[in-house]
Amino acid sequence: MDTLQMLSDNLADAVDHAAAWVVAVNARPRIAASGVHWRPGVVVTTHHTVRREEDITVTLSDGRTVPATLAGRDAATDLAVLRIDGSGVPPASFAEPGSLKVGHVVLQVGRTGSAGHSASFGVVSTIVGPWRTWRGAEIDQLFQLDLAIHDGFSGSPLVDSQGNVVGLNTSGLLRGTPAALPLSVVNRVMDALLTKGRIARGYLGVGLQPVEVPSALGGKLDPPRRTGLIVLAVDADSPGGRGGLQLSDVIVAVDHQSVADVRDLLALLAPERVGSTVAVEVLRGGTPHTIRVTIAERPTR
Repeated sequence: MDTLQMLSDNLADAVDHAAAWVVAVNARPRIAASGVHWRPGVVVTTHHTVRREEDITVTLSDGRTVPATLAGRDAATDLAVLRIDGSGVPPASFAEPGSLKVGHVVLQVGRTGSAGHSASFGVVSTIVGPWRTWRGAEIDQLFQLDLAIHDGFSGSPLVDSQGNVVGLNTSGLLRGTPAALPLSVVNRVMDALLTKGRIARGYLGVGLQPVEVPSALGGKLDPPRRTGLIVLAVDADSPGGRGGLQLSDVIVAVDHQSVADVRDLLALLAPERVGSTVAVEVLRGGTPHTIRVTIAERPTR
């Protein structure tokens, strides 16, 4: 048998191995999304594909369709966790954490209905991290992939050449770029959702953009600062609005920690800060002001 045929057969075996725990999640119109029977009775999929929170069903690898309940969801990491009666269907098997490298061959195995499973093939193009999602979640790593996440494949497992799960595929974190979350992130978020149903994250409720601070103004601050975040929009009923932030304010620090980029601010709105009151230092009309803002939990929808 030639080398190419052996490779082809090995990849087909890996797909068959993984297909046993890949499910179809019926929680949106038209086409189902994929999911993984991660632990006995627990399915993990992507948040953005769960369009309703009731009347959810899951189609298992043996063709049965069973009811599912939403245990929790986290928009910031694009993860959702469902509970099912998964008796008779095996849970996933996993590769050694940290085993995936740039250039490794990977497969995604999806299921979008009762007709069977599908697969696509590619490589890991980049591993980035630590990385902060656009909704403010700090994650250890993100795998960027050179493969296509077809319609319905978001929520499918990323598997290695042995068919073991190395991550969860998502099209909801990097627009236009296929990506996957590593096992460490999925497990951490899943455990929190199973325990509490959600992950609290703070927010101010203002639209921001980085801006340079003129040296004459920045020099009035202690310590002097050259960059900040200009307020472009304020939700009047948000923490920032209630605290007194206004359009054109330039935020330069929160609790004496400089903010030069939106991600700097998001890092200061960690779950443990929800409910606390912070000092927001701003330039307003060229004059320094300090505003007290009580951080609230970011709405989940």
